[in-house]
Amino acid sequence: MFKRLFQRESKKEAVSHGRSPYLIDLSNVVKAYKTPVGDFVALDSIDLQVDRGEFVAVIGKSGSGKTTLINMLTGIDRPTSGEVMVGGTAVHTLKEGPMAEWRGRNVGVIFQFFQLLPMLSCIENVMLPMDFCDMYTTRERKERALHLLDQVGLREHACKLPSEVSGGQQQRVAIARALANDPPILVADEPTGNLDSQTALSVIKLFEELVKQGKTILMVTHDQDLAKRVTRTIIISDGEIIDGHLARLFPDLSESELVGITHNLRTKTYQPHETIITQGAQAGTFYIVTKGTVDVLSQGEDGTPIVKEELQIGQQFGGDGIAGGGSYSATVQAGKTAVTLSTLDKETVIGLL
Repeated sequence: MFKRLFQRESKKEAVSHGRSPYLIDLSNVVKAYKTPVGDFVALDSIDLQVDRGEFVAVIGKSGSGKTTLINMLTGIDRPTSGEVMVGGTAVHTLKEGPMAEWRGRNVGVIFQFFQLLPMLSCIENVMLPMDFCDMYTTRERKERALHLLDQVGLREHACKLPSEVSGGQQQRVAIARALANDPPILVADEPTGNLDSQTALSVIKLFEELVKQGKTILMVTHDQDLAKRVTRTIIISDGEIIDGHLARLFPDLSESELVGITHNLRTKTYQPHETIITQGAQAGTFYIVTKGTVDVLSQGEDGTPIVKEELQIGQQFGGDGIAGGGSYSATVQAGKTAVTLSTLDKETVIGLL
């Protein structure tokens, strides 16, 4: 439930005033559907923050809440309670007309089954969002559509109908269409589900290029291999979020156990070269690097500290000292840039052991 992975204390005021520091910020989102046997909770108190330029995979079993989560941040569905802030807009408060216009300008949606209009050519499908949102002149729309089709390697197929190109090519047209109005966010719901492995890989490589160009992408997928190529993984289990780093560090734990531990995660941020732990200090906190890098220090022959090891995103430190019931074995400091860490307290770590 990510109530800890992203500095909740510092963002609460920003959310209430529409100034979230994140591009995507879901706060305490609940989605319940009424059924003949009572309410079914599809999302349970979800907190999720995504920075600009992230490539995030959303994975989980069928019925876990993946598509519901995507529908919340695109405005396709509305939360029962909680706040959905995207690019500073309180999406959960928008009425249908403004919602459609906001979505057309700010979110590009890519579907598993392409959803191209069969009677329109590829270029006309790409131009459609520009027409709908009244963006660009008629000439600019055509030029932009051709440019986008060229970007996805399909310029020569611009005048063909969707039925005249392959499934992989149709998905590339759908990606070009999603980029039509230059939205900051792309949301892809199982975009490779109907593609062979090679075509799926080419789509993921295209996504990676778009992220390098500054796009933020959230991708629902069942493919664990593809999920490894993203910058962050969100795991959903029965409507709750599991921290992806925890899942990788503790692969033998069940999903219910990981959900419980995720609830105990807290976030700390350190400035460049700021000391995080000191060698010899009593070990009391377990750390996971979630943004930036940290340096593990040792003393050189002349007594000056030198960098012994650099820890990357997803790596952990501090656990050995807790496991041994003693002190930290090394000094660790933030790297050249600010670092964000997820932390677990001593009691939780001992419970894990």
